[in-house]
Order: sequence, then structure tokens, then C-alpha cells
Amino acid sequence: MKILFTHAYFLEEDAKEKEIMKPYVPLGILYLSAWLEKHGYPNQLFDSTFSSFNTLKEYLMSFRPDAIGIYTNLMTKLNVLRLVQFVKATPELSHTKVILGGPEVRNHAQPFLEHGADFIVIGEGEQTMQELVEYLDGKTDRSLDQIQGIAYLDSQREFKQTAERAKLKDLDQLPIPNRKGINLQLYFDAWKGKHGSSAISINTMRGCPYSCKWCSKAVYGQSYRRRSPEHVVNEIEDIQRNYQVDTIWFVDDVFTVSHQWLKRFDEVLRERGVKISYECISRSDRMDENVIALLKSSGCFRVWIGAESGSQKIIDKMDRRVDVEQVRSMIRQTRKAGIQAGTFIMVGYPDETEADIVETARHLKESNPDYFTITVTYPITGTGLYQEAEPEFFQLLPWEKRTDRDINFRRTYPRRYYDYAIRFLISELDAHKAYEARNLKKYLRSKYRVLKARAGMLLYRIKGLSDPGTVKPSKDTPKAKPDRSRPASLKQVPQA
Repeated sequence: MKILFTHAYFLEEDAKEKEIMKPYVPLGILYLSAWLEKHGYPNQLFDSTFSSFNTLKEYLMSFRPDAIGIYTNLMTKLNVLRLVQFVKATPELSHTKVILGGPEVRNHAQPFLEHGADFIVIGEGEQTMQELVEYLDGKTDRSLDQIQGIAYLDSQREFKQTAERAKLKDLDQLPIPNRKGINLQLYFDAWKGKHGSSAISINTMRGCPYSCKWCSKAVYGQSYRRRSPEHVVNEIEDIQRNYQVDTIWFVDDVFTVSHQWLKRFDEVLRERGVKISYECISRSDRMDENVIALLKSSGCFRVWIGAESGSQKIIDKMDRRVDVEQVRSMIRQTRKAGIQAGTFIMVGYPDETEADIVETARHLKESNPDYFTITVTYPITGTGLYQEAEPEFFQLLPWEKRTDRDINFRRTYPRRYYDYAIRFLISELDAHKAYEARNLKKYLRSKYRVLKARAGMLLYRIKGLSDPGTVKPSKDTPKAKPDRSRPASLKQVPQA
């Protein structure tokens, strides 16, 4: 049986990412590939990141797989639909079964199937994919409705979804991701050329135990499961034997969630004489002086400490469950220990006012991180934020022509306002850092940009008084059409 995995992300089509140039291959398909190989199913990987849609089509025509598994997220959704359409419209691929998985499919299973996918893998994919491949290969007595964690259309084109698959408890059962199936040197060269050092990603845990309303938990759920430190260091040693790479990016949602795990991780690195340089993500309430010392000892050079806002009111509304002063303290302590600190900021959250944005500017100046990223809030289907914002959605594009990033909803101010708010926050922190460095020229230039940004904020705040984008829709205002991607009722197949 010929099996192919791909992910339909093309760097050449993403101008912003080409500028940032920090690409990572989706680890999910590398895990699936390795899992199937472990269980007797060789397969191929087509890494689309540095390729093109036309090249992928040519490869499909040459390889002609019996099954193609496509990782799908909100960034790749539209390309995935293009790819599915191509497969289904090509006579030479009429035998190819299209299987979609990833974070985007759980809450959009039915429309993906109606647009040509044959099967949807919901949640964690390794065991489900194995059983589905065995079914397609005629190597099992299971019927489709006995395979947990899938959705499909039956012979009558009715939507079926089987029972949820239990999450894998022992993550040490997972093989090392099949990195040898792709050309990692392309990633290393891209990083090295732009940033002077290369990077590789590793996942040590699955799930997140926290309840932030804007965060999707569509694949691994609200859980905490983790590979042992020994298992993780085995992978690091494998990478160091096979590749020349400078840094590691641990993609876990909260790397320091378990202090006991972190302590043992540091011990195993020392016992085996393994030295690494890495960055990770954490939360302020899972950090203290001891944790910072362990991060430093184990090789951490940068930690991202989430906050999303400098306003405690907005943090509480997000159900973030952190104290903003503690966030500031941990950022400062991290930098004092010689580790770079980054943070995440979000503007345009429901009910956020200009006072909250000004408070966020103060938060950034007081914490003074080395780096921060900033984005305008958008609701992801299936999250608490989506449910909260949905009544305020404006006219939506058809499902097959949009992603969740395209959703606009009634905010405190017009959407354009937040572009200036972002400039304001960036310029305020630039001015602060210039003042600390006694760089008068840069300080004055940054303060000028602050004034321009505040002028833009004022202009769009005034425009918002009559702008339909900031008021509740009236009977004359186009309203959002019902979201057909979330069927009102799903026909559940009983667990076998």
C-alpha cells in the first residue's frame, strides 16, 4: 500500500513568514510517518514548505498514492481544499483516499468531507491512522464504525462520527519523529541565512491543562501528558548524531508546568554529558527562582512568558489565570538571570478599551522584555472566545473561501484602530529602550511614532461612533450567516 503524508504549507506564498523566516516542519506528520513504519507500513513524506503547489501535484501524479494524509490547520485550510479538489478531479488519482487531520478538522469535519475528503482523523492521530490504513489495506476485521476517532460520509452521504479515541497515556511509546524522511537542511539553511543560527523543534508533552479562552485544544485536549526526560534526551542525542544544528525550540505550551520533570531533565542532560541551547514557552505562575536556575542550567537561552495583555481585567476575561504583576516580575527575574525573555501580546479582545491598551504599554515598559510578538485577536472555532464573539460576527465569506483569521466581529473600536494600537505599543517600548540606552535620537524618533499612532487611534475612535463595525448590527446591517461548518447535530456511532 502506497501512503503519503504532506501538509500543504508553501513558504513562497507567505510573504510575512518569508520576512520572519523561522519555518518548522509540522512534527505531527513526522510522528505519524514513524508510527506507521514502526507498525509495518512504509510511507513517503512530501514536505511542501520549500516547494510549490505545482510541484506537489506533479509528485502526486508520479507517486499515485493509495492514501494521502494531509495535516490541516487554519493557515493551510484553503490550500488543503485546493489539494483535495485536485486529487478528486484527477482520473489518475481516482483510487487515492484523502485523509485529513490536525487542529482544523475537529470543528469542520462535515464540510471538509462534503468538499471531497474521504476520512477525517479527529484528535491524536497515530493509533487512529494505523487502524484506518489497516482497514483500507484489508488487513483488519474492524468495520469503519469500529475505528475510534474518525468521521466520514456513509453510502447515503450521511455524516458519521465515531466515538472519541482515548488519548495515548504513555508517550514513551512514540517513536522518534521521521526527520530522515524530509530534507531538514533546507530549514537549517533558511534559519542560518536569516538569523545566523539554525533551529530544530521538539515536542516533550501533549495537551495543556489550562483554560485560556482563545486557545484551541482540538487535537490533544485539555490534558497534560509527557514523555519522560530520558525519552526526550534520547531524541536530542539522535538529532546531535545526525545533524549539525545550533538550537532547539521546545514547542510545548508550558515547558515548566512540572518542576519535577524539569529537574530530572536537567539531571539526565548532565548524566549523559549532553549540552544544548534552547528556547521554550512558560507561564509566570509556573516559574520562580529555582525554575529559572534549572532553565539556565539545562541550556535555556530564551523563554517566552505569556501574558497577552497588561490589563488584569482583560487577562481575567481571557480566563488566563495569571497575575499581571507576577508576569512582569518573572520577565525581569529571567533577564536578570541572563536568559532572554519574550512575551506575547494580543489587542482587540472583546471589551478591551483604550485604557487597557495604555495599561499594556505600561506593562511592556515595566517588564521590559527582550522580545515580544503582537497580534489582533481572532476567534478560532471551538474555543470559548469563538462562542463569546459569535453573536457579534459580521458578514462571513463562504466556508470554503475563508479561515478563522478572516472573521471580523464587533469590537470596542473599528478594526483599523488596532493597526495603530500595535504601532503605539511597539513605539512605546522602542522609546523606553532607547531612553535606557541613552540614545536620544532613537528616543525622539520613537516618541514621534508614538504620537502618530495615538493620532491614528484617536481618528478611528471618533470614526467608530458612526462606523457599523463598532456597533451592534441593526436590521439594515448584514448579519453573519449560520456557520455550516458546525452541524447542529452529529450522528454519533456507538463505541464498539
